[in-house]
Order: sequence, then structure tokens, then C-alpha cells
Amino acid sequence: MADMTFDVVVVGAGPGGYVCAIRAAQLGFKVAVVEKDALGGVCLNWGCIPTKALLKAGEVKRTIEHAADFGFEAKITKIDFARVIERSREVAGKLSKGVEFLMKKNKVEVVRGTAKFVSDTELEVGGKRVAFKYAVVATGARAKQIKGVLEADGEYIWTAREAMVPKALPKDLLVIGGGAIGVEFASFYNALGCKVTLVEAQERIVPAEDEEISKLLKKELEGFGIEIVVGKGCQDLRVSGSQVTVVIDGKKRSFSRAILAIGVSGNVEGLGLEGLKVFPEKGMVKVDKMYRTACPNVYAIGDVIGAPWLAHVASHEGVIAAEHMAFAAGKGNHEPHAMRYDNIPGCTYCTPQVASTGLTEAAAKAKGHEVKVGRYSYQANGKAIALGEPNGMVKVVFDARTGELLGAHMIGAEATEMISTFVLGRHMEAVEQDLQTVCLPHPTLSEMMGEAALAADGKALNG
Repeated sequence: MADMTFDVVVVGAGPGGYVCAIRAAQLGFKVAVVEKDALGGVCLNWGCIPTKALLKAGEVKRTIEHAADFGFEAKITKIDFARVIERSREVAGKLSKGVEFLMKKNKVEVVRGTAKFVSDTELEVGGKRVAFKYAVVATGARAKQIKGVLEADGEYIWTAREAMVPKALPKDLLVIGGGAIGVEFASFYNALGCKVTLVEAQERIVPAEDEEISKLLKKELEGFGIEIVVGKGCQDLRVSGSQVTVVIDGKKRSFSRAILAIGVSGNVEGLGLEGLKVFPEKGMVKVDKMYRTACPNVYAIGDVIGAPWLAHVASHEGVIAAEHMAFAAGKGNHEPHAMRYDNIPGCTYCTPQVASTGLTEAAAKAKGHEVKVGRYSYQANGKAIALGEPNGMVKVVFDARTGELLGAHMIGAEATEMISTFVLGRHMEAVEQDLQTVCLPHPTLSEMMGEAALAADGKALNG
């Protein structure tokens, strides 16, 4: 006999899991969430949020270093690195407590421990049986390592987790992986005075982004003094004494510390999924468009089902899964919408910021579109110049025949905030003329979006 019984049990309280639990409770289900660590998962505790606190510290330092440009005399005499790290932990802790409050507010019971499926209607957590009608696997992912090749030891070779709580600022640092995580850590450590080398095996950093944006970011990061090596992998990574040694492009090099930022692997081990005839492939759980697994009353969402590994994607998947459960249980009168994975915003919070949605120019052409491209430089924007942030670009890609907004790509100050307008535009099927004729506020950075649209027809007014 079960010790506890719920309508819905969510395994994992990250941004996918806790949001799914809240939505299920709103829909009238009796809900529990199972979590062995701090509420909020990797995102709130070891990812999205604390890294932004660290990056803000780097931005503050750079601002002080350029205070003379604004008419102030200021000099940094000391960096309290321990306080920089401490503040990021405080931010994470505050938000984790906020999730605890949300669980209580929505009457979601938190069950502490590690969950394992013992049947398609029961879980075992800490020796207790938890019965359910529906379950959601939201166990997230962990930093990817390659055993014996690219493997962290926690002291000299770090994953993202260790990189957020170092005891001291290293003199020099190797970052392996030039995706969003890699460039964010490279940006933070560089800003605080660490000599950084960033290595990306593919031909360019942030390879998922538009090629023009990628090239501009490389130029900007190199301008800050970051050494960037692309098209080369790392071999023979090991700890030798108090140094990390590695072979890059045939040459042996040494660093004080190294960060592995080569991707993530889903947390699928030990869940008992095989007993439900749910067999993960390459560390990912296979689901349908409503996030049902091969066991129809067991759903899976977030990083554990694969790319894109983004907190906002996991949250939205959680909402859809909860609403589909309600529909299946007769609590809803319509089947929920499926996720539009072609309109997911991607944001990288380095300096300068990078943000995008939709197709890159190359991808649009590969899909057979005749494209029309508009570009607008931050250097032509009054607000950007006033802020002292004149480096960047807004790029829009339209279908030349229909005017459809196929994609938008940005690099520069506050790009991660502005991208939402393009996401909404694509969601509402905005076309070129809509973006060209809307009246945007001045002086703002966001008015560059309208100028970029006008530039696609050679009609930009201020550039």
C-alpha cells in the first residue's frame, strides 16, 4: 500500500519541474514534487541565475575602469573575489527559497529524496511508496564529460559547478567549449583579470548562431584580450602537479585551471525507466509532442529529453505537459498547443550579449527561401552611443517573396532583453511591413529593430 497518493508527481524541481507542478496544481490536481537537492534545480542554483550575478560583477568592474569616459575619477584598488562568489550564492539562495514559497502557495507537497519508478503508478522515494495517476520526469542534465579524455577532477579541471565557486581567481584559465556556457565563463573570468584561452572544436564560437554574429563576437572577445582557438580540439588533458596540461593544435600548454563546457548529458540513470518500457537513447528520454513517453501516463520534459537545453524551454514544456494531463483527465476542454521549436529565443550573456530566434541566414537559404536581409549597427543608434555601448548589430532575415520574418540575430548591449520583441513578432506572424511601419520609441536601443527591418529594403533612416 502506498504511503502517499497524488494525482501528479513531478520528479525534479528545476525550472521545468516546479513550473509543471504549479500549473498542474492550478488545474485542480493534487500534486507533489520530488527533489533531493535545493529547489530550483541547476538553473536557479548552479546555472542561469548565479552565473548572471557573476557576469554582473564583471560588468561593474568594466564600468568602473571606464568611469573617466563619463567624467568620474575612479580606481579599483582591490577585488574581493570571495565576496563576488558569495553574492552569486546569495542570489541563488534567495530564489530557491522563493520556489519553496511558490510550492506552499500552490499547495504542492515537496517530497525529499531520490525517486525510482517501481511501476507505472508508483514511485519509491526514501523507502516510501508514492502513488500517482500521472508522473513527470524532469530530472535535468549534468555537465558532459568524456571519460579518460575530457574529464573533470573538481579541483583543477572544473565543470560549470566548480567554476562558480572557486576559492581564488586563477592566474590563467582554459575554457574548453565555445558555446553559450563557455563564452559566458570566458567573459566573466576575463573581466576580473584572468588570462583566458577559449578553445572550440568547430570552426567558430557560438556555432548555433548566425555566422556574422559569431564572427563579431569573436572579434569583440579578442578585443578584451581573450585568446580564441577555433577548429581545434583538446587532447591529453591532465593534471600535472599544480597545473593543467593539454595539447592544442599539436602544442603542449599549461594552465592554472580548466573549465569543461562541452555540453550536457541527461540525468536518466537510476530512475527505473526500463521497467516502464521507457528506454533512453544517448542520455535522452524520447517523448511525443505532448511530452508523453512510451508509458502514456508518464511524461518527460526539459533537459532530460534533449536540446534545446534552456530553462525557458523546460518551463514551457512543463506547462504543456500539465495542460495535456488535465485534458486527458477531463479537466480541460481543449488539447493544449504544441511547442514551436522554430521560435525559441537563444541568449548568451557574455559581453557583448548575443540573442537570436528563428533561422540563420544560411539555414534559411538551405531551406530554399529567397532571403532579404536587413542589418543595423549599434554605432548609428543614439542611445547606444550615450550608453557608451556602440559595438553591435541587429540583423533580420525575411522571406523575399512573402515578407515573413524568418529569423532575427543580435549582438550588443541588452540584446537578450530586446530579442523578446522578435520572438513575439514571429509568434504573431509579423511580416516585413509590420516591422517597418510600427512606431517605436526614441531614444532606445529597441528602435534598431525597426531600422534593421527598413534596411532590408535600403530604407533605414538613421544609418
